[in-house]
Amino acid sequence: MIEIELDGKKVDIVEGSMIMHAAEKAGTYIPHFCYHKKLSIAANCRMCLVDVEKMPKPMPACATPVTQGMIVRTKSDKAIKAQKSVMEFLLINHPLDCPICDQGGECQLQDLAVGYGGSSSRYEEEKRVVFHKDIGPLISMEEMSRCIHCTRCVRFGQEIAGAMELGMSHRGEHAEIEAFVGLSVDSELSGNMIDICPVGALTSKPFRYSARTWELSRRKSVSPHDSTGTNLVIQVKNNTVMRVVPLENEAVNECWIADRDRFSYEALNSSDRLTTPMLKQGGEWKSVDWQTALEYVAHGLQGIKSSHGAASIGALVSPHSTLEELYLAGTLVRGLGSENIDYRLRNAEFAKGQAGARYLGLAIADLSNLERVLVVGSNLRKDHPLFAQRIRQANKRGCVISIINAMAADWGMPVRNSALVPASQWVDALADIASVVAADKGIPAPQSGVATDVAKSIAQSLLGGERKAILLGNAAAHHAQASQILALANWIGTHTGANFGYLTEAANTLGAQLAGAMPGAQGLHAGQMLSGGVKAALLLNTEPAFDSAAGAAAVAALKQCEMVVTLSPFKANMECSDVLLPIAPFSETPGTFVSAEGRVQSFYAVVKPLGEARPAWKVLRALANVLGLSGFDFESAQEVLQHMHMHEEGGVPAQIPAHRLSNNCALQPASVATASEPCVASIYQLDSIVRRATSLQLTADGRAGHTLHAAHEVAP
Repeated sequence: MIEIELDGKKVDIVEGSMIMHAAEKAGTYIPHFCYHKKLSIAANCRMCLVDVEKMPKPMPACATPVTQGMIVRTKSDKAIKAQKSVMEFLLINHPLDCPICDQGGECQLQDLAVGYGGSSSRYEEEKRVVFHKDIGPLISMEEMSRCIHCTRCVRFGQEIAGAMELGMSHRGEHAEIEAFVGLSVDSELSGNMIDICPVGALTSKPFRYSARTWELSRRKSVSPHDSTGTNLVIQVKNNTVMRVVPLENEAVNECWIADRDRFSYEALNSSDRLTTPMLKQGGEWKSVDWQTALEYVAHGLQGIKSSHGAASIGALVSPHSTLEELYLAGTLVRGLGSENIDYRLRNAEFAKGQAGARYLGLAIADLSNLERVLVVGSNLRKDHPLFAQRIRQANKRGCVISIINAMAADWGMPVRNSALVPASQWVDALADIASVVAADKGIPAPQSGVATDVAKSIAQSLLGGERKAILLGNAAAHHAQASQILALANWIGTHTGANFGYLTEAANTLGAQLAGAMPGAQGLHAGQMLSGGVKAALLLNTEPAFDSAAGAAAVAALKQCEMVVTLSPFKANMECSDVLLPIAPFSETPGTFVSAEGRVQSFYAVVKPLGEARPAWKVLRALANVLGLSGFDFESAQEVLQHMHMHEEGGVPAQIPAHRLSNNCALQPASVATASEPCVASIYQLDSIVRRATSLQLTADGRAGHTLHAAHEVAP
């Protein structure tokens, strides 16, 4: 640590830091545009010029290292004059079009121009004009004349997203930010460029000209998509979600969000929303009131129970549903006398008797500090964009990345060791690694394997370093030999000192396990229910045609049921359902998600439910009351949460207790995998909300997802 004097105050700061870092520590604001705490230093806007004693001219605070005894003045006449001069230069070519700019009201240039800009300009020449560019359906570059060449967007792509999709061409007054050779920006994190742009050069295409920032109410929420538990700020106008931006949380998503989290809100306002209960009568759908719909469902379930027994009723639920909804769905089905409930629609193996909920095995923040990582069965960048971003930062600090996967994919980071083999050989690939570890440790291998060159490289990687992890992706979780993959990862992790666990697919995959959304000892799992095992099916927030491994076959099986009840925010499953009950999406209901690391995050509704839609926990409570089931007298979602076995520590914990989480799995005799590949949703087909977000479906990943789903539908 060294000591400097900043505006008369003594500041202790780590040697090698910049003046800007010292100012941040002291709580002193220095105006800037190109500097961003998560990006490398470019020092090209010069707005942060400060007065450093014994320096003949003002120095950029972001790029001037501190030295012992340095004296810095950020508000001296010399510093202020330099900053005002820079502002004058920045405004020479800037179009003063604030009244029509989407960034108006939240623009750094606009804010700083008030304090550092002049009331008039000495420059009378024509301002330069930069031609607009089309870089895709998410980001607008219509007003690139506003660009001040801070290069934040360029550095973000290169350093955070892992792909330099934008760059600066030419020099001087001809310099432009562009995507070269007519390419589009296709990163799954691209929307963050909008946030970090300090002017109105990059704006949101879906939000463009929809509202002014000061018209919007801001409310906190949590993403319902992947297992990161991304913290959001949802911006609302007239009871409509208008925009979604990140809520900074260093332990979870830092200051970033994935495009899936940012732009999926379009579905919440789509014409596909289900706004009233509907019954299918004579092959036609008719709107009815809630009482009629609930009595129809209750009468049908009771009749099927009488005719075929309680075991003929089952529930298929989505891991994107809230903890409260999943708990009540399970309680309702069990109240009818059935044990048939499952969230694992994409799984090929349905192991029973696991010791605890499967989870990440380490804190999300620890991904940034790994020295060694082995990822099995995941296209990490697309399946978990923010996890990939953290591992990318670890990789820059020397983390060695190894993968076992069926195909190569661009992760936006160098992968040292790649075992690219069919999914049916993943167990063998892990056994090979385990055999090398066993030979190194002088202990018996858990399963016979071959010490291939890639197995040796991966094993030696895991045997070195201090902070390491074995991460099982969505394809590994849905694999026909999922338990064996986990058991081998368990063994390798134990003998190399690596953490091991699942990345987990959905916002509440972990919560679904804790809420008991899995069949009991005599219950049917999702695969059995979707192959004709039940006479009545409750579908909570899920579309088996898209969300299950069975695909079109699942729809055919459901058509054979005597009653199918869909609870969804959208007009879903209309082909096979008898009743549609409109439930509120995450933006219109309170609830709780449990992230991959076991972090419990509750949130409130940010808008009122659309039309006659109601929160699913209320619908399930009302249906249970009509059925005459006891134990459903809850007045709030929070009361449901408190009623669950989540209160062991005295109130709902912020983190699931360790004794309720376990990735331990006993190694079973080697089995032969089925020929089918694991069922994995593409990035913009993950759940019912992203599937209906128009702009996301127009992206390169969205179009690719449609192609993959079509191929899945026609597969034998």
